Amino acid sequence: MPKRRVLFLCTGNSCRSQMAEGFLRALGGDHFEVASAGAKPSGRLHPFAVKVMQEADVDISGHAAKHLDQFTGQAFDFVITVCDNARQACPVFPGAQDQLHWSFDDPAGATGNDEQQLRVFRRVRDEIRHRVRRFLEAHT
Repeated sequence: MPKRRVLFLCTGNSCRSQMAEGFLRALGGDHFEVASAGAKPSGRLHPFAVKVMQEADVDISGHAAKHLDQFTGQAFDFVITVCDNARQACPVFPGAQDQLHWSFDDPAGATGNDEQQLRVFRRVRDEIRHRVRRFLEAHT
């Protein structure tokens, strides 16, 4: 059976979509080919996203922020927007067989000291892991 292709989209491609890509790669085994991109990529991964994913035994440190234009013209079984801005910027992705929307808070917008910000990153990470698990239950 061929791998199903999944593209996660968000605005900056520095946190949420990267975490979703990491979890689907780690939990989906050989069933999926996974990528992520942003409508306005930040050019870097947020260091707290990398840190909280390492806490979950998923290494995303080698990922890079990419622009969604890099994937234009490619076919995907699923395109999943993980923030409301990306859904508005890309309401329809040409080449997507199925388009889903998962709305998560932007942990990069968290305020306070490092520990307060990390708490937000961990909460969003756990919400994303839960959604990826539900996705896998439905699609494997």
